[in-house]
Amino acid sequence: MLKDITLGQYFPGDSILHRTDARIKILMLVVYLVFVLCAKTAFAFGFVVIATGLLVIISEIPLKTVLKSLKPLLFVLLFTAIINLFFANGDNILWQWKFIKIYREGIENAVKMVVRLTSLVTGTSVLLTYTTSPLDLTDGIERLLMPLKKIGVPVHDFAMMMSIALRFIPTLIEETDKIISAQKARGADFESGNVFARAKALIPILVPLFVSAYRRAFELAEAMECRCYRSGVGKTRMKVIKTRPADYIFLGMSIIACVGIFFLNQVVIPL
Repeated sequence: MLKDITLGQYFPGDSILHRTDARIKILMLVVYLVFVLCAKTAFAFGFVVIATGLLVIISEIPLKTVLKSLKPLLFVLLFTAIINLFFANGDNILWQWKFIKIYREGIENAVKMVVRLTSLVTGTSVLLTYTTSPLDLTDGIERLLMPLKKIGVPVHDFAMMMSIALRFIPTLIEETDKIISAQKARGADFESGNVFARAKALIPILVPLFVSAYRRAFELAEAMECRCYRSGVGKTRMKVIKTRPADYIFLGMSIIACVGIFFLNQVVIPL
């Protein structure tokens, strides 16, 4: 299960999204979040699915990899769907057994919520982490937040912190998988017992994982100090990110799609 988590991983490539300026992709991500969260009708959600599919296609990330990233979220998606299915009220009862009722509105809400969560995870990964290297991501965040530097906000430190956090997610996942395998080889049981027993069984995993994360953080800080790292003071860039006309066109298309979602929300088509 842990090997299926691809959050924070970067997949090198030469697609349109890979070549797009990191600053533009961050702005597109903000537009995309508004785009998905504002969808209300079935027509609008259909447009969200099509747009997300197009992002996956132009990113040239294998569909198997994208679906693999959703596998750890199956429980969350299923739980969310059940909550919306059985606890939503409406006027049209489709099925009833004693006090349990399923309304048509409940099915619609469950489908919409699953589509929304799936689109958010897929679109965010494809637009940002899958197609943007940690170095480009750091530079993009720093450039976008540069105006805040005038009021004393440590923009470079914030950007570096976010980049390092994303970079170490796959490393910590791999470390967790190794610890679990080692504990199982010693006879540890993480699947039997009640909830409290399972939670207690996680202690042999969390303690060495915390120690390993702290050690890696200390080693990274020490390596940065040995290289005379000084928080962006007098910093130069080996690779200067540049925005192409195609990037602005890409951003403009995203904004047009976001505006279009408000018109699609007026078209009421039941799921």
